[in-house]
Amino acid sequence: MQVVLLERIAKLGQMGDVVTVKDGYARNFLLPQGKALRANKSNLERFEQDRAQLEARNLERKQDAEAVHAKLDGQSFVVIRSSGDTGQLYGSVTPRDIADLLSAGGFDTARNQVVLSQPIKNLGLHTVAVNLHPEVTSSVIVNVARTEDEAERQAAGEDVTGEQQDEDEAMDLDAVFEEGVSADISEDEAEETAEETVEAAEEAPAEEAPVEEAAEEAADSEADTEEASKD
Repeated sequence: MQVVLLERIAKLGQMGDVVTVKDGYARNFLLPQGKALRANKSNLERFEQDRAQLEARNLERKQDAEAVHAKLDGQSFVVIRSSGDTGQLYGSVTPRDIADLLSAGGFDTARNQVVLSQPIKNLGLHTVAVNLHPEVTSSVIVNVARTEDEAERQAAGEDVTGEQQDEDEAMDLDAVFEEGVSADISEDEAEETAEETVEAAEEAPAEEAPVEEAAEEAADSEADTEEASKD
């Protein structure tokens, strides 16, 4: 389908250009958004009649966008989300979330102005483009963190995800060392028990010897007594 553009469209053309686009793109976006008209004779004549007014309105909107850009560009916005130890979010941060965040910060923004190829799914600092006008684009930093404290540390350049992994590795090593110590103690105790058992076995015959000698002496004494009585 051929259309005449009513404003600049990135990678497509400037105001007043007649371009060919796919029917679906024209019907679903350009025409209902008021960004283009079908390029027929009547619409082309209408555009030429309204061109000066359209250009003046576009210039005014561009100036307003530039004023917002001067305040918005480079700003940082914090988003608090839950995540796993690797930094992957339980969920995501979408263009709608970012538009709501900017609007809450005093910058009225629609979802379709946020340029995000795919939702944000990890902790960290993410640079996001915001189209304020076809000719004016701002960049903002979306600081996705688990807590306000982590957000401040991330903004200062710390890698909170790497720190968490180091802590987990340290905990694993501590657990390994504790198990090793426990195993060593168990082996030492087993060796001591075995040695005590052997010593007890070696001492047992020595203790029994005096008992046997006493029994023999008693037997000899009885024999002497019997002989004496016979005499």
